Parts: sequence; C-alpha cells; structure tokens
Amino acid sequence: MTGFLSDLVQYQGFFQMIAVLGIGGTFQIGFQISTITYMSRHVKAFINETWLERYGYPIHQDNLLFLWSITVSIFGIGGLLGSSGSRYLTVKYGKKKCLLCNNLLMIVAASIMGCSKIAQSFEMILIGRFMCGISAGLCAPLHHQYIGEISPRKLRGFANSTSSFFWSLGKAIGQISGQRELLGSQSLWPMLMASCGLPALVQLVTLPFFPESPPYLLMHKGDQEGFKKAIRQLWGEGHHQAETDDIVKEKATMKNTKILSVLELMKERAFRWQLYMIVILTATVQLCGINAIYFYTFEVLQAAGFDERMISYMTLSVGLSELLASVVCSSIIERLGRKVLLRGGYLIMGSLLAGITVTLSLQDFYFWMPYCSLCLIILFTVVFGVGPAGATVSIRAEIFKLSCRPPAFVIGAVLNWMGVFVIGTTFPFIVERLKHFCFLIFMGVLFTSGIIIHLFLPETKGKSIMEITEEFNKLNFKKKRIPTQNRVTEDYNFCTRL
Repeated sequence: MTGFLSDLVQYQGFFQMIAVLGIGGTFQIGFQISTITYMSRHVKAFINETWLERYGYPIHQDNLLFLWSITVSIFGIGGLLGSSGSRYLTVKYGKKKCLLCNNLLMIVAASIMGCSKIAQSFEMILIGRFMCGISAGLCAPLHHQYIGEISPRKLRGFANSTSSFFWSLGKAIGQISGQRELLGSQSLWPMLMASCGLPALVQLVTLPFFPESPPYLLMHKGDQEGFKKAIRQLWGEGHHQAETDDIVKEKATMKNTKILSVLELMKERAFRWQLYMIVILTATVQLCGINAIYFYTFEVLQAAGFDERMISYMTLSVGLSELLASVVCSSIIERLGRKVLLRGGYLIMGSLLAGITVTLSLQDFYFWMPYCSLCLIILFTVVFGVGPAGATVSIRAEIFKLSCRPPAFVIGAVLNWMGVFVIGTTFPFIVERLKHFCFLIFMGVLFTSGIIIHLFLPETKGKSIMEITEEFNKLNFKKKRIPTQNRVTEDYNFCTRL
C-alpha cells in the first residue's frame, strides 16, 4: 500500500492522464453500448410516431424492426471505418491532435441525436449513431496506444488494464443512467442519447494540458527537449533511466525504418506470431460468451419469478460485478502476469459456461436452479473482468514495436468491429436455433484459446519491447538466423544526459 501511494505521488501526472484518456476513450464506448438497450422501446415508439405523422399510417412491424436493427448495427459500421483510418491519422498528426478532433466529432454527433425528437427526424439518430461509431472506432486504438506509450515499465500492465476498467465503468454508469427514474423515461431519452458527448467534452477541455507521448516525440518528431519535458511531466523528477533506455534502444533499432502499412505488417515474417496472437485474442473476446451472458440474464431472472421492474435493477449486479473485477485486475496484473490471467481466465470461464448450460437446462425442474444460474453468470463476468478483459488490452499494447503499433492496432480494431457487427446480426438466430446450448460453442472457443495461449504466448510482465520481440523471434524464425539490428551509440549518449 505504501509503495502504491509513493507511486501515486511520483507519477501523479501519469495517473491524471490515464483518467483523462479513459473518460474520453473506452468509458464513452461502454456507455453507448449499454444505454442503447434502455432506449429500445422509446426509439421504436418515436420511429412509429414520426412515420405516422409523415405518411398518415403506422409503420409496418418488419420495417420497424429493420430500422431498429440498422440503428444498432450502424454504430459498428462506423467503428469499422474509424478504426481503418486510425493508422494514417496517428502517423500524420499524432495521437493527441487526433483525440482532440475526435472529441469534436463525438460532441457534434451527440448534439444531432439529442435534437432528433425536437426535429421529428429518426434519420438524425442514424446519422448520429454512425458518427459516434466512427469516433469510437478511432479513439479505441488511439487510447490503447497512448496509454501503452506513456507508461513506465513497472506500471505498464496496470495502465493497460485501466482500459477495461473504464469500459466497465462506462457500461455501469450507462445502466444506472438508463433506469426509468433517471434518463430512461419517455420524455428524457433524447438527453440520455446526447449524454455521450459529456465525456468527450471533458477530454477536449483537459487533454491540451498534457503532452504527446514521449516515444512519438523522440522517434518521429526528433524533439529531444519535448521528450525530456514530457517524461518529467508524466513521471516526475525521479530516476527513469531504465525506461528511457528502452525508448532510446527502440529508437536505435528504428534507424531508417518507417511506420509500416497494414499490408506490409501482414507480409513481415518478423511479426507473424504477434499478429496470430492479436487475431486469437480479439476473436476470443468476441466469442467468449460475454454477450450471450448479458442476453440471458433477463431470461434467467424472469424464470426465477422476479418482477420485470426488479429485473432491470438486478441486471445491474452483472455490470457492477464486472466493474469491481476490473479493479481487481488492475491491482494483480503486475503480480501474476498477463499469460496467467489469460490462460486461467479462459479455462475457468469455459468451465463456468458448462455449468451455466446445465443449470439453464434444469431450471424448469427445480425452483432454485435459476438462482444457481444467476450466481454462475455473475461469477463468469467476474472472471472475465479479472482475467481476459484487462490482460488482452495489455498484451495488444506490449508485443509490437512503435513502428508496427499503428497498423497492428488497425488490424485488431477492424477485427473487433467486424466481430461486433457479425455477432450482433447473427447471435439472435444462433440463440433461436440452439437456445442455451449456444454456450457450448463459446466453451469450445475458450478451451482452444487457453491451450494456444499456454503453448505459444510469451509472458510480457516486466520485459522491455526488445526482450518481448526476442521471445517472439524464436517462434517467427525458429531455426533460421534471426536478423540483427544496427545499434546507434549517439542515442545512448543522449539517454545518459536525461
């Protein structure tokens, strides 16, 4: 505890920046994902009322469902486009400028959605959701890269895991705000839809007081004075020789090396297994069953005989348990390591899904079985939050050099948003056909990923990017000769003067 407090004092600029990045980053994405479910009946009623006023007859039910599905899924389409352009914008303008402009886009989108009811235009909701998706798709990889680059080595795992904490916090705040007594009522739902602009406004006002990431300033801008000033602002006046050594060593290996494009990264043999890990981790997050868990929570509580009004409050327990678990993850990730949390989390989650499948199959035969299902569901979200949620983000940020991070994050983000769109459109049909036995598919994915992580993913805890790259080179080249990089001594001389 004493060590944490001393770090909090020494690295106060770093912790402040984590809060600013989190509020305007994954917090608002989680907030939007959770609040849209509470606006379902209100938005559908608004579409029907608008249609009736325009054309004199109510909209057909199939058309209403189609417009609602477009309203939900267009967020993912925007996210796909936003993430696709993040590499170009990051390299050209830097992360700080991109985030500031992205906040303006989110504020405009929130304003458009908030005025939709006054303007009697459901098309404004579609436009706003699409713009929000572009903003979310752009800020997610920027958030993860920014945090990874400003983190001192001993706090790197903690810093990366805060992305999942702010994600869970955004979902929990969204669930609370979406209650009927707050902003989830018939009259206030436009305010709930527009409230996603508040986190963007907070980041827009506060981010200018913080520096661009130190590695970006040194490696791409060649700004040594700016680099040293950023280090002092974020990490204090203490001794940071190990961290600056890592940055300068990476700069030395990047002499005459440009930022790779997505296609160049995919062709580069030296990063093949890193890409495999990105694909596996991203696919596992989408197919681990967490979305199915949230889907089935309402059904489980309904089968237990709870009143529908009470169910909306009880579902908060699932979101809050994930939030508390993410706090635990931030505190233990540097002790246990990323590989342990991923491997153990996958195996435990797979076992819990097997138990949930059994309890859901038997809930019609025993009155107490739905309560067992609810306990297993909450435990599942806790394990997800403690293990894979935070460790996945940390691994993504740690296994690539700076020259590869922008395209690597583009690939991960595109896969993630494609997964959001595909799962969102196909999951209802999977549930309709397989019912709760759909959990068996997710269980198979979790066990398979756990085995792959155990066999091939090197531990990244406490290691520099050069040490992590050497571990992956053993997989990428195996018995072949590993290419060596030229070392540049003047960079080390600069490092010693910091």
